[in-house]
Amino acid sequence: MVVAREIRTVGVVGLGAMGAGIAQLALEAGFDTVGREVEPARAEAARGQIAHFLTRKVEKGQLEQRARDEAVGRLRLTTELDELAQCDVVIEAAFEDLAVKHELFRALEEVVSPDAILASNTSALSVTEIAAVLERPGRALGMHFFNPAPLMPLVEIVRAERTADDVFETAVSFAAALGKTPIRCSDTPGFVVNRVLIPLLNDCVRVLDETGVTPEDLDAGMRDGAGWPMGPCALLDLVGADVHVHASEALYEQLREPRMAPPPRLVRMLKAGKLGRKSGEGFYRYERSSSQNEG
Repeated sequence: MVVAREIRTVGVVGLGAMGAGIAQLALEAGFDTVGREVEPARAEAARGQIAHFLTRKVEKGQLEQRARDEAVGRLRLTTELDELAQCDVVIEAAFEDLAVKHELFRALEEVVSPDAILASNTSALSVTEIAAVLERPGRALGMHFFNPAPLMPLVEIVRAERTADDVFETAVSFAAALGKTPIRCSDTPGFVVNRVLIPLLNDCVRVLDETGVTPEDLDAGMRDGAGWPMGPCALLDLVGADVHVHASEALYEQLREPRMAPPPRLVRMLKAGKLGRKSGEGFYRYERSSSQNEG
C-alpha cells in the first residue's frame, strides 16, 4: 500500500492570477506558504490580491475574521528560490514555455530537499518533458488547477512517465486537503478536461461564423439546451483568448487533429488584444475589475 507523505509547507513559484489563487488555497487550508516572484512589487501585489479576496469572504460570512488574519499571516514572500528550501511541495505556475520551466525546475532541484515534490500547473505542456531535466524525475508531476483556482473544484493530478507512486498519491491527498476534487490522469496531450473541452470550444466558435448565430444566442443554446452552467463564449472570455489559443496550438502540434487548431476568429481576437475579461473585451464587453476570483 502506498502511503502519502505529510505536507506542512507549500511553495508557489509565480504569483500571477493562477499562482496567487493556488497560494490562497494553501493558506486557507492551514499550510505555511512561501510565494516567490521575480520582483518584490509583483509579490506584494499578489499579497494584496489574496488579502482582498479573503476579506471579501469575511464580508460574505464565508470566513471568520480571525481565520482570515491567520491565513494572511502564514504567507511569506520572496524573490529568491533559496527561500523554498524547506518546502515539502513546490508548485510552479510560471509562463507556459518549456525552456522557462526547464530552467526553473533545474534551479528548484538544487535548493529543495531530496524528497521534496515538484509540481507543475501546466495545462498544455508535457509534464514528462518538464521533468526530464531533473536528476530525480520521480519527484515531479502535474497539478493542473483550473481558473480561478479558489473557485473551480477540480485539480488534475498528472502522472509523468517516471513519477513515483508515493509522490502521486501525496499530490492526490494534498489536493483533497485544499478542498478540491482530484482526478488521476496520465501525461497525455490536454490531460482529461482540455482534451475534451478545447476542440469542443473550437467547434462552438466555428459555429458562430458558419451559422451566423450571435454569441448571446449560442451561449443561451448551450446553457438551456445542453445544460452547460456557462455558455462557450462567456467561458472563453473567462479563460482568455491568449490562454485558449496557446493551449489549442499546443494540442494541435502534438495531435495534428484539425479540431484542435484554434479557429481564425479566436486568433484575430488575440491579435486585436480582445482577450476577454482580462482586457475588458472579448465576445462581450466588461468593466475592468479584480472580481474574477470572488464567489
